[in-house]
Amino acid sequence: MKRRSLFAASLSLSLALMTSGGYAQAQPANSKVLRFVPHANLTVLDPIWTTAYVTRNHAYMIYDTLFTEDAKGQIKPQMVDSYQISKDEKTWTFKLRSGLEFHDGKPVTSEDVVASLKRWASRDAMGGILSTFITSYETPDANTFKIILNQPCGIVLDAFGKASSNVPFIMPARIAATSGTEQIKEHIGSGPFVFKADEFKPGALVVYTRNAKYKSRPEASSALAGGRTVNFDRVEWVIIRDTQTQFNALKAGEVDIIEQPSFEQMDALKKTEGVRVENYAPAGMQFIMRFNHLHAPFNNPKIRQAAMVAMGQQAYINTQVGVPELGRLCRSMFPCGTTYADEDTGYFTGVANPAKAKQMLQEAGYDGTPVTLMRPTDLASIAKLPLVAQQQLQAAGFKVDFQQMDWATLLARRAKKEGPAQGGWNIFLTAWTAGDITNPLSMAMLNAKGQNGWFGWQDEPRLEYLKGRFARTTDVAEKKKIASEIQRVAFETSTHAPLGQYISPAAVRTNISGMLVTPGVPVLWNMKKN
Repeated sequence: MKRRSLFAASLSLSLALMTSGGYAQAQPANSKVLRFVPHANLTVLDPIWTTAYVTRNHAYMIYDTLFTEDAKGQIKPQMVDSYQISKDEKTWTFKLRSGLEFHDGKPVTSEDVVASLKRWASRDAMGGILSTFITSYETPDANTFKIILNQPCGIVLDAFGKASSNVPFIMPARIAATSGTEQIKEHIGSGPFVFKADEFKPGALVVYTRNAKYKSRPEASSALAGGRTVNFDRVEWVIIRDTQTQFNALKAGEVDIIEQPSFEQMDALKKTEGVRVENYAPAGMQFIMRFNHLHAPFNNPKIRQAAMVAMGQQAYINTQVGVPELGRLCRSMFPCGTTYADEDTGYFTGVANPAKAKQMLQEAGYDGTPVTLMRPTDLASIAKLPLVAQQQLQAAGFKVDFQQMDWATLLARRAKKEGPAQGGWNIFLTAWTAGDITNPLSMAMLNAKGQNGWFGWQDEPRLEYLKGRFARTTDVAEKKKIASEIQRVAFETSTHAPLGQYISPAAVRTNISGMLVTPGVPVLWNMKKN
């Protein structure tokens, strides 16, 4: 059977299972079911253990947060009802909204909040910075928690309201007690949807039902803030990896939304009756290349710099995006058009210079050690990036060990600290929403705490020192100055390579309304099916 026919048959079988036999008798009316095609297969369910966006999106379905971001980028209370700051700005007191309840029927308490925040801070770059300011947590009663700081800190609300990976989602204390280095085994939140673990079919189907006891905020929805009204009794994530099969299913009305359709299909989607293209994340995304700082050859900063000089952004945009109006060049690590963007990037020009890179390699003493480059074959939004990287690295004189795998395998492999010969890696490429990388405290690639840092495990005390200075100051001009210094050190030490910006709209059936504009999270509340 041909590959496309096999995908089509698999989809037909999945949809048949949803609408046949005894299973169908329990199904609500079609207008009360939303079928969503996520950009990747969901295999990791722990949003603190990984920064993968498909896991983050899953978490927004079932968990809630203390604060979050509105359409103006302002931090607004979500689970929190009110808060107070002491005169010396070192004691913050938070009151939870009344009536918050986990899916297992137990109330959300301040103990749950503190346990969740501690676990989050053990993994997240911004949470880790905030934790250096926290002397202690206090829980005077079930609905009140306090943080006691050792000095005033300007990022408390920014951290608690962090909109993207890693998000400080609140879960029961007994689950949050799991070490951040281990994945949680239960998935119970207090959010607008309930995860149906008994119907979870990895690689095929993820099911959520409406949380009838969810207590929404009274305000109108605004990006991730305000009310979270659920108009569906059931949401089904249908895992379809083949982009043409996705397109056919949307056209036939078998699914309602494709989160990230292939760029090649944009023109066809715009011309398809009953379908529209919707840009729910106008701030866009950035492609990046991440180095493993632990192992040869990229444990040598000079060799990392050579790889940076070999990179040309235009080839990535042309190959992966291919739609001129959806891509743009930008040398800055902080996205162009955002507060801390700075295109004073020294030796990194974003224009491929293989001759110079080859000379730098020779001067650095590169001995031909193979570079293990991972490619996720089933993630259409970034699958072509490693093809470009392989070409550009080889043009500069690198020997490349090209490893192809699915995205789930890549996520598991990138967590391994062993060398490439033992199942580890040297390079992977991915994409980040602008909201995750607009400042140095939220950018995972700038988590330079060595073995406790983000995948790649850079150990660079200067970055951590500068991030601490950034967190302490409230002066905007000073923050910009420090952000530029952080970027200078990041390029000097080659934390990662920014490879251009782009926009990735969703494809939506025209009978679906109410899709919210967000910092990059496709939330499924507020939506209706006519």
